[in-house]
Amino acid sequence: MHLLEAELEQRWTAMFSALAAGDDVPPTQRLRAEGIMEAAVLLAIASSEALSGAMDRAYQSAFGRSLGEDFGDDWQDFFPFPQIPAMAKRAPVYPSTKQ
Repeated sequence: MHLLEAELEQRWTAMFSALAAGDDVPPTQRLRAEGIMEAAVLLAIASSEALSGAMDRAYQSAFGRSLGEDFGDDWQDFFPFPQIPAMAKRAPVYPSTKQ
C-alpha cells in the first residue's frame, strides 16, 4: 500500500468515527483528504474506483452500513469523486413560538 493510500485510510477512519460518535468534522479536514484523493489519482497511485471502495469500507467500519445504504446507490451522483460525504447529523430543531 502506498503512503498516500495509508494516509487516506487514517483520515477517513478519523472523520467517519467522529461523525458516528455524533461529533462534527471541520471542513478543512474533509477538503484536505479530498485533495489527497485527487493527487493519488493524478499520480496514478490508485484509481478513483479503488479509492471510493476503500472509503466505503472505512465508512462501513464506523457506521455499520455502506455509503450506498445511507445515501442511496447513486450517492456518487451527488458526491462526485473526490468528494467525501462527511456531514454531521442535523441538530434537532424545536419551534420557539406557537406558530
